[in-house]
Amino acid sequence: MTELQQRIYLLFSIPIYAVLIPIEIFLSNFSHLRFYTWKETAVNIYLNLLNAGIDMLLRLVVGLTFLTFFYQHSLPIQWHPVVYWVVLLLGEDLLFWLEHFVDHRCRLFWAVHVTHHSSQEYNLSTGFRSSVLMPVYKYLYFIPLAVLGFRPADILFMFSITQIYGILVHTQYIKKLPAWIEYIFVTPSHHRVHHASNIPYLDKNMGMVFIIWDRLFGTFAPELPHEKPHYGITKPIDTPYHPLHIVTHEWQALARDLRRPMPILTKVRYMLNPPGWSHDGSTKTSKQLQQELEANNNN
Repeated sequence: MTELQQRIYLLFSIPIYAVLIPIEIFLSNFSHLRFYTWKETAVNIYLNLLNAGIDMLLRLVVGLTFLTFFYQHSLPIQWHPVVYWVVLLLGEDLLFWLEHFVDHRCRLFWAVHVTHHSSQEYNLSTGFRSSVLMPVYKYLYFIPLAVLGFRPADILFMFSITQIYGILVHTQYIKKLPAWIEYIFVTPSHHRVHHASNIPYLDKNMGMVFIIWDRLFGTFAPELPHEKPHYGITKPIDTPYHPLHIVTHEWQALARDLRRPMPILTKVRYMLNPPGWSHDGSTKTSKQLQQELEANNNN
């Protein structure tokens, strides 16, 4: 990022750390809602620091190197300055939706992403509960933007700004916003659904800034008044504060599945199919669980 972009990023991000999170902690304790515990908040900070260290390295090695290469061979498009930033925002958010969709629908990538979902709490600090190894591949999703002539520094800047928005929707204090906002943008209500382990809510609302991608591609679900979100994953971690296990538990579960005697193709399917897929039906994917629930409700 340029020096100006860094200043803009700090202008928007520092208040979250310094003001909003302490306010939410105070209000949740004052109201006896207990949205925060010290252990979970410490784990969120720990995961964010791990992610930040890897991200700082790979942002240069993977992000800028790959994006710069494709930018140097980009299409000769002359963007109007306003159109440039609007299309960059929309394009970056669409490609994030795609990455997020793959993270939820391919077990190899879910093994990386699951750390962000494993907390049974939901608050602003959950937004910092980073998927530690995601920087290894996330910048590759933005190659199409570089091909279209968007500068690598601008791509990384836009992603940083949209991440700030993505952190702000991790709250239980804001209920429903005006209908037009709920229709276009990701709101706290939408993202509470995304973090819930309720069967109707699994793998829904993948967007970062705009909810329109979920509405277009069939992954949208509203927060229902009779379906209060239960946060976390369907099988909670047995040692949720272990510094290594919290990052590797799904890799360990995948390794156990792959050690079972089965054809090579079946092992590949365990890696590439959605989480919960099994060759013998002993475990189920979110889609299978939702189909069963719908069938039971219709009976």
